[in-house]
Amino acid sequence: MASIGRVPTQPLQNLLEQAFPDATELSVEDRTGGGDHFQVTVASPRFAGLALIDQHRLVNEALAEPLRDGTIHELRIKTKGTE
Repeated sequence: MASIGRVPTQPLQNLLEQAFPDATELSVEDRTGGGDHFQVTVASPRFAGLALIDQHRLVNEALAEPLRDGTIHELRIKTKGTE
């Protein structure tokens, strides 16, 4: 298992910006200050017409590597489609 240390939110923000370049809202919050529990919010036209589970799946795919390697221990996702 990879060593888990304090990770700033910017690398996660960068991954989301790459996955959702058209996002009208995008934020990553370290919920506990420990660097492994995050709240992400993404508003994107890409989500329009998609079920919530599919919207969340796209976010999970964008953050697949930090989820896989243990960088992210807990992830809360808020999404919304925009026109």
